[in-house]
Amino acid sequence: MAKATAGEPVHDDDRYRLLVNAITDYAIYMLDPEGRVVSWNAGAERFKGYTSSEITGEHFSRFYTPEDQAAGVPAEALRQAATEGRFEQEGWRIRKDGTRFWAHVVIDPIRTPEGELIGYAKITRDLTERKLAAEALRRSEEEFRLLVQGVIDYAIYMLDPDGRITTWNLGAQRIKGYRPEEVVGGHFSTFYTEEERAAGAPALALAVAEEEGRFETEAWRVRKDGSRFRAHVVIDAIRDEQGVLLGFAKVTRDVTERMESQRALESAREALFQSQKIEAIGQLTGGIAHDFNNLLMAVLGSLELVRKRLDYDPRITPLLENAIQGAERGAVLTQRMLSFARKQELTFVAVDIPSLVRGMSEFIERTIGPSIDVSVRFPPGVRRVHTDPYQLEAALLNLVVNARDAMPHGGNITITAEPDASPDGAAFVRISVRDTGEGMDEETLKRATEPFFTTKGAGKGTGLGLSMVHGLAEQSGGRFGLVSPEGQGVTAHIWLPVAVAGQDQEAPDNRPVGAPECRGLRILAVDDDRLVLTNTVAMLEDMGHSVIAAASGKEGLDEVRRHPDIDLVITDEVMPRMSGSQMAVEMLKTRPDLPIGVVTGYADMANRDSRLSLGLPRLAKPFTLAALAAFVDQLMLAEAAPA
Repeated sequence: MAKATAGEPVHDDDRYRLLVNAITDYAIYMLDPEGRVVSWNAGAERFKGYTSSEITGEHFSRFYTPEDQAAGVPAEALRQAATEGRFEQEGWRIRKDGTRFWAHVVIDPIRTPEGELIGYAKITRDLTERKLAAEALRRSEEEFRLLVQGVIDYAIYMLDPDGRITTWNLGAQRIKGYRPEEVVGGHFSTFYTEEERAAGAPALALAVAEEEGRFETEAWRVRKDGSRFRAHVVIDAIRDEQGVLLGFAKVTRDVTERMESQRALESAREALFQSQKIEAIGQLTGGIAHDFNNLLMAVLGSLELVRKRLDYDPRITPLLENAIQGAERGAVLTQRMLSFARKQELTFVAVDIPSLVRGMSEFIERTIGPSIDVSVRFPPGVRRVHTDPYQLEAALLNLVVNARDAMPHGGNITITAEPDASPDGAAFVRISVRDTGEGMDEETLKRATEPFFTTKGAGKGTGLGLSMVHGLAEQSGGRFGLVSPEGQGVTAHIWLPVAVAGQDQEAPDNRPVGAPECRGLRILAVDDDRLVLTNTVAMLEDMGHSVIAAASGKEGLDEVRRHPDIDLVITDEVMPRMSGSQMAVEMLKTRPDLPIGVVTGYADMANRDSRLSLGLPRLAKPFTLAALAAFVDQLMLAEAAPA
């Protein structure tokens, strides 16, 4: 067609042709009714690679992939355009150089006014970049979906703006127990406890996330089976580019195990702290009791000597007796302190329970206060039990104090003892301490005798009391138990074996039957405490013995070397630089038959094993004049006995 010259009018057909040829972003061309190319614009040349002379007259099917050609897609496209008035599709097409591009194709039929088909108008757009971007996005989304779905340690899911669940991963299914079809579309408040739902916690969480962009908490949540778990929850608001809220991303982690581990760790730390505190108190108590024993030794021994040497005076003698009784009560107190500090060996003797309880009744009443009534009921003829009396006193006192603490508003405590028997027929006495408090629930009752378990507040209980009672019963050959009928308080039972003939009776100060009274011996007394040493020397001299005093283990060794005629050695155990046992070892190297006795304030002594291996007799501080005399006789009788 001839071009229009200057000044010559441009017809509409020419305008359309110029417009189509100027478009470079779209391939716009015509096909004849058989599909051959009859026109070709600049856009078609740009992204298909063919010039107009190369492609005009060729069939448009060459732009299709071999797969589409084999499937008859080009012919189907023309048929659909001719019969339906339009064909539209996206798919891969081929450039001249053989490379592929993603095309959006529209084919419209061209007809005469009479309706005769004279060809097709074909518009193709290159959408390769958009296709690749969409494919990359799809792959990214798929990878992210697979990532989220593959996570099993976290519940990761989406909520719509109203809180309804739209996605559900495997972690959510594992942690919460619901399958996707059971929960998608439901409201996320299903996972909250009834208390939190009633308090409006789900709505508050979404409101905070929407306003601040994020909500985070740790709280109890509910699984499908109704069980609870401790959850760490994060809710993030999701918005589009314009800031419109699309929904929420919710991540939940089950931290129940971590919480339990943390609780166990804190409990262990508290138990360790209590243990260290008890150990420190025990060390302090043991040291104080040991030193107090030495003071009592001096006081009690001196008072006994003064009483012995003075004639009866109604104004003085009762005061002396009163002072001696006070010192003896102090000795009992130190034994209790040493027992608590584990510095006192258990001494199993035959214990009369009614006498022991009545003897400590005044102390019990002072301990529990006026709001608690204590009653004691013992049937006649209760047999003695084989146990440590001091430990039994401590155990009963502990049970009474526990009973008092269970009745803050007052109540009654009843202490009883009655005969009982084990399944194998062994004879026992069951001691019971019953209170009228609220009692214990089943879980507390199960754990009550565990070391360090306590229902009291921090710093108000060690959790060792009942375990100590349990330990005493076991060591004595008995057992310990608690019962707590609902609403009827707690009853603690201690079963102790009945003492049999031949077991020690409560008479530690008695002189051996038929033993001669030893007098006129040359005795070496060794003690680093000057008060105790002076008192011991005075007591031995009062018995008629000749006494040499030494203030240390080294001095004692020197005196034995200097005086080969020493008949007997009585030494303190705990002394600086050289203990009594260490001194005895050295003495026995040169005097293997020398009788040596050890006096001590407590049993946990240095080189205890060596002392025990020597078999040295012991005398506990503080001791009376009669006990010391019996000890001297015991040492001399042992020395005189045939091997």
